[in-house]
Amino acid sequence: MSVTLPFILSDPLQISLIKTPTLLTLLLCGAASSFQITDMISEVELQRNVIACPANSDGELLVCPRYLITQLMEDLLNEKASKEHGYFLAVTSLKNIDKGQVLDESGYASFPVTFKCRTFKPVIGDFLQGVVHYTSREGVFLRIGPLKYAFLPVLKMPGYSYVSEENPYFLNGNTHAKINNGIVVYFVVLGVSWIEKTGTVEREFALIASIEGEILGPVSLPGTYELDL
Repeated sequence: MSVTLPFILSDPLQISLIKTPTLLTLLLCGAASSFQITDMISEVELQRNVIACPANSDGELLVCPRYLITQLMEDLLNEKASKEHGYFLAVTSLKNIDKGQVLDESGYASFPVTFKCRTFKPVIGDFLQGVVHYTSREGVFLRIGPLKYAFLPVLKMPGYSYVSEENPYFLNGNTHAKINNGIVVYFVVLGVSWIEKTGTVEREFALIASIEGEILGPVSLPGTYELDL
């Protein structure tokens, strides 16, 4: 069976920061200098075992497909991302639901579900837009859709100096452009690191960003705040 399912998985994110030196250590291990333009958004075919409590009719395990879809979405939200495919954004189609297998005397069964999912995986050389959500003397953190650990260090912000105020910012001495919380920044990805688990951060991608280049830096686009995923 094949069903179109435009279900979006991106929920509002809770921002939790990790210390800059720790992030830099994680990211620089995977940093590289070669730039490539790649497709960031992909559609992949996946299979997951979805647990449900079905009805039993003449030896057949019956369950509502919509319930399985809802449970699948919840499972993907909890899984959030994978190192291979990136962040799970939306279930786009359901390809097949195989026969369920009873797990134990509780009556719950496992149903193998094959589906297509839209994903976002950052790659070195990608050009992205992100929104600044944390500013410190060492640099700024940017959010791009579900990804919230994109770090733009001051060393990769040529011409910018840190200004310490109640709401700190970076100021370009030549153009007087500012980079601070809420500003959209166009940047190139220098390094990508997968974080399985460290402290409170789990199953996340972290980036090192740069605005070295004439077309890179803060942008002003009416109605656009970040990459539309």
